[in-house]
Amino acid sequence: MSTRPLTMAFIMDPIERVLVDSDTTFVLMLEAQKRGHEVLYVDQTDISIAGNGATAWATPVVLRREQGNHVDLAEPRRLVFDDSVDVAFQRKDPPVDPAYITATQILALCQRTLVFNRPESILAANEKLYALQFRDLMTDTLVTRSSDEMREFLAAMGGEMIVKPLDGKGGEGIFHVVKGDRNLSSILEQATAFGTRWSMAQRYLPAVRQGDKRILVLEGEAIGAVLRVPADGETRANLHVGGRAAQAQLDDADRKIIARLAPRLRSDGFFFVGIDVIGGYLTEVNVTSPTGIQEVNALDGSCLEALILDRVEQRVAEARGS
Repeated sequence: MSTRPLTMAFIMDPIERVLVDSDTTFVLMLEAQKRGHEVLYVDQTDISIAGNGATAWATPVVLRREQGNHVDLAEPRRLVFDDSVDVAFQRKDPPVDPAYITATQILALCQRTLVFNRPESILAANEKLYALQFRDLMTDTLVTRSSDEMREFLAAMGGEMIVKPLDGKGGEGIFHVVKGDRNLSSILEQATAFGTRWSMAQRYLPAVRQGDKRILVLEGEAIGAVLRVPADGETRANLHVGGRAAQAQLDDADRKIIARLAPRLRSDGFFFVGIDVIGGYLTEVNVTSPTGIQEVNALDGSCLEALILDRVEQRVAEARGS
């Protein structure tokens, strides 16, 4: 555990817009504040390189769990990460666009500041494609820019498949495609941007109606899980599009997946990730800004942010030799 207050910077979406009862970054910040650490808010557009390395305009904040009155912003100050910041959390939501990539590349220059997750690994690991390193744990999957190949895959899957973008978030751009749909051509054209963009197709798993399981993994160990159950008439299970959070237990298939992924997650520097599992199949590994802490806390009576901050403080102590 840390023996002194730390300075923690959170690179994230606009803090004024966070939802205090569901946002994972917010409760991590709140826990850091509770422990007496200095909490800084950083917009990725305010990150730059000057003089001694990665710098940013950072805003000290005071937080409270009152929606609409949840943050007091102090005057921003210019700082050098390695001189002034102990820990940086790269928690900007996807898409992983050029701005996100550049900000993360700048954070990779940090030497003293501990950055979670490791920037080099985030840059190398597309959330959809990373899971394909464990193909035997996944259902049938195709990644292509070709609408014709998508059609062939649809036929091979018996006339049903899921199509999703490689760089989306929160269920954006996901389609449940069925043979005979009059919109099929249009869907595939949009998914592949008329053959110019790679997209992923997967066998449709009916088990999604019982829920898409998000398993939160810290340093290769599962710390909690939540089942996201799609609303009636909706394919997607994501909570912000109407999915319902339900309590989840780990089963043998989940434990097998975690055991296989854990050594690679640790070696790649993925401190905190969210693994998605449907019907015993691995579907995604969320490495940019995994969510779900508040939902698990509410269902299980836990405080996962405390576990994460414990490990962060331990990492800092180890890095400083204390």
